[in-house]
Amino acid sequence: MARRLVTSGSRFEEQIGYSRAVVDGDWVFVSGTTGMDYSTMRLEDGVVAQAERAFGNIDLALHEAGATMGDVVRVTYIVPERADWEPCWPVTRKWLGRARPAATLLHAGLQDEAMKIEIEVTARLRRRQEDAR
Repeated sequence: MARRLVTSGSRFEEQIGYSRAVVDGDWVFVSGTTGMDYSTMRLEDGVVAQAERAFGNIDLALHEAGATMGDVVRVTYIVPERADWEPCWPVTRKWLGRARPAATLLHAGLQDEAMKIEIEVTARLRRRQEDAR
């Protein structure tokens, strides 16, 4: 299977030189994703809304790559403020509670001070025949 790039249409991908996701063989690598609404280029307010939007953006990238949230095997969360992590738990459980991927949480600064969370995932494409059984 050839390497394939997935784009969100964000101007940042071209300006910085990255892709929203890269499909390589059975693997899908989704770049760190924030709560940016790419249709309006506006950032959602608050960490919970940003986490929800980030997962929505990730879900779209995975879908374009031929994967689902159920295919996620690894997730990394980055939050600048420790206190912002626990309010996100219901959102993370909603999106990944069934897949229960291996996870890492990092506390670090993000590109913009208004960004409250960044989420990166890796998924493995399943053979769809297995899913049909």
